[in-house]
Amino acid sequence: MDKNNGADKKNKRIDCFSCVYHRITWESAHPYACGAMGFKSRIMPSLEVFRTSGMPCQHYTPKRGRK
Repeated sequence: MDKNNGADKKNKRIDCFSCVYHRITWESAHPYACGAMGFKSRIMPSLEVFRTSGMPCQHYTPKRGRK
């Protein structure tokens, strides 16, 4: 049994490109957006959330696969 399993999940980087809320904007200063939280950023929204709150994004929802 791996003792670090909980720590690995907590420290895992979230891929915004695979989230249903991730958006690309036309603004060169703020090219990424999060539809769930309603903000734009120059860096990936999940990194902005982690930098601000110290917690991984709580709104991450994976996109469904194509049929």
